[in-house]
Amino acid sequence: MRTSGMSGAPCRVLIVDDFPDAADASCMLLTVLGHSCRIAKSGTAALELIEQFDPDIVILDIGLPDLSGYEIARTLRAHSTRAYLAALTGWGASSDRDRAFAAGFDLHVVKPASAEKLCGIVERAMRRQGEQLATRMGNVPLAAGA
Repeated sequence: MRTSGMSGAPCRVLIVDDFPDAADASCMLLTVLGHSCRIAKSGTAALELIEQFDPDIVILDIGLPDLSGYEIARTLRAHSTRAYLAALTGWGASSDRDRAFAAGFDLHVVKPASAEKLCGIVERAMRRQGEQLATRMGNVPLAAGA
């Protein structure tokens, strides 16, 4: 199964997790599926990499050593990032899910991340981005006679 971004182009995915084995495995899978993937192992590194990489999707752990995933999500939303934000975390209580959505996450998924879960996150993000693009394109007036 190959998942790709809008118009058949691969997505740019940023994995933010301080557990290197999980981040590496997730990134390897997404790369095999044709996506461009980068890894940040701290919140500070994530914010720097987001500026350079401009990801379509950010898969973000909430419990990071320097900044929480909540802080990162709020920062990104305050700067009007268009990236789809998915919390992939061990924090699975309903209060954690509520906090994630309040911080600006689009999705909250509890670890561990199977290949199916990871692909589901990417597919859901691509669907959302496609819907947003279609909505914007629907608001563009067509040239006369088109």
